[in-house]
Order: sequence, then C-alpha cells, then structure tokens
Amino acid sequence: MMIKSVEEILIYESPDGGKTVYARKPGETVRHLHSIDPVWQKEQELSVRWVNLKPAVFMADNDPTLDDAIKKVEMIYLLKKSESK
Repeated sequence: MMIKSVEEILIYESPDGGKTVYARKPGETVRHLHSIDPVWQKEQELSVRWVNLKPAVFMADNDPTLDDAIKKVEMIYLLKKSESK
C-alpha cells in the first residue's frame, strides 16, 4: 500500500514577539505571512499615515488649497477633542 498524502509540516516563526507570524516548510528559507495582530497592524497603518501627512503640513505653507484643507481638519479635530472632555 502506498501513502498518497502526508500531513504537511510547517515551521512557524515570529520575529517580533507574535505581532506577525510567518510559516515555512522545513529546509526552506521562503516564508509566507500566516497571521498578523490586527491591533498592531492598525498602529502601523496610522504611523504610515502620519509619516505621509507630515510633509503636507509643510507644503501647505505655499499652497492655499492645501492650507485651507489642513485648517479645516485642525478645526474639526479641536471640536471633537473638546466634545470628548
């Protein structure tokens, strides 16, 4: 009798203490993302958003349309902040 399938063995690794978990087959170096902590992922997305937005604030110094939009965002933020107190 010939065995037609063998349960696949995977090695799970996390370089960041469990925030992201990768899986790979024994003897292979290519890993595939297995899971990611949704809270950590959201924090990373917000950090990227901040990094991308920061130059816009400086650019607004010479761009009236961008300056107006940022002033509106600041006003909405201050209103929301005062509501939560």
